[in-house]
Amino acid sequence: MQTNFNAVQLADPTIARADSIIKRCVHCGLCTATCPTYVLTGDERDSPRGRIYLIKQMIEDREVTASTSYHIDRCLSCLSCMTTCPSGVDYMHLLDIARARIEQKGHRPTSERTARWLLSKVLPYPNRFRLAMLLGWAMRPFRGLLERMGFERAAAAVALVPQGAPKLKVSRPKSALGTDPEAKRVALMSGCVQQVLAPQINRAAIRLLRRHGVDVIVVKEEGCCGALVHHLGRDEEARDAARRNIDAWTAVMREKLLDAVVVSTSGCGTMVKDYGNLLGRDHGYAERAAYVSGLARDITEFVAALDLMPPMMWTGLRFAYHAPCSLQHGQKLDTLPRNLLDQMGFNIVEIPEGHLCCGSAGTYNMIETKMAGELRERKLRNIASVKPDAVVTSNIGCVMQLEAGAGVPFVHIVELLDWATGGPIPPQLAGLRDQGHPIEALVEMAKEAALAP
Repeated sequence: MQTNFNAVQLADPTIARADSIIKRCVHCGLCTATCPTYVLTGDERDSPRGRIYLIKQMIEDREVTASTSYHIDRCLSCLSCMTTCPSGVDYMHLLDIARARIEQKGHRPTSERTARWLLSKVLPYPNRFRLAMLLGWAMRPFRGLLERMGFERAAAAVALVPQGAPKLKVSRPKSALGTDPEAKRVALMSGCVQQVLAPQINRAAIRLLRRHGVDVIVVKEEGCCGALVHHLGRDEEARDAARRNIDAWTAVMREKLLDAVVVSTSGCGTMVKDYGNLLGRDHGYAERAAYVSGLARDITEFVAALDLMPPMMWTGLRFAYHAPCSLQHGQKLDTLPRNLLDQMGFNIVEIPEGHLCCGSAGTYNMIETKMAGELRERKLRNIASVKPDAVVTSNIGCVMQLEAGAGVPFVHIVELLDWATGGPIPPQLAGLRDQGHPIEALVEMAKEAALAP
């Protein structure tokens, strides 16, 4: 794509980078077939190549129009277009540049600015988020009233609150260390939303890692990864979050180097792996940020590199695998999680249109409520079409978006891997008829079948 930036503009390293990214786009249109918003609307401005053109115009003209802001805001950051693009367009970082510019120079309605500010001040902080969840739970009976009064975003947020009352206290797991001085050592990221909604996920991760001889450190000083505010265009807040985590993890490494920073929420993992880019021009942090990015591993990625013990349990339950966009597109880990589940003997079925986003996308389902709702219903129909007993995924945002309407329980992949190798049954599955059998029972069943006339 041809650009028309002048010499003064190109002296700005951010614009120079945008220029190099935009020029790689050849307008082939392959991205349109995998872009969730274009699939829904058919509007070129809601496609990746259309947004690239809008971003080019915005930077060239130095003006943020309401139309540009509208269509950029409707992007999910699912990055499906990057998986499809034959030209290697770095759409993710071009979108980051655009969002920061819109946040600085755009003019959104007051209600939207307020909603985005509130989300940035609540979601990244577990204690604040817990209080918001308690308030949302109390407001569940009034969701319809909120919609009728015109508070669509508040109603959408209330709809995401789980039916059960949230716990009154945020509980973080503790570090789990063995006595082997040669053992691998990892820092397990707690996350912000996940530790409030599903603390059992990180507990399962710790059990699984310790069962395979890995020392696990939970660093108290770490905080939100920064993805939530980064996707809102609040770049400096995202950098502050990254610096805080880098300081926390490097402080731990003064005693002993880490083999990895393990993340069990795929959205957070994508962000931590990008710290090197986020702080690439920060002279005080650039080198450490790149090092931490190199250490970051999704839990499935780290576990796959271990010599996993054979499964100790067998179940006939039928699991639909929902691949989060942040894992399959953001981290390019598409087949690896499926292979792990197959290795552990789980019966996995594919969901049609698995490459399309469910509409969660961080804070997207609380801002772009209509589009997120349409994508949610589309994903739920596709899940229902394969008739699973449960759904397995690896991102808490996807669970929040889909579980209430799916009619079947959701379970994190690490909970299944923990269960298969000797851990407890995930609590979400405890009520299902088939609760799993020791692997010896499967062997005996095979023997009986072989001896049968």
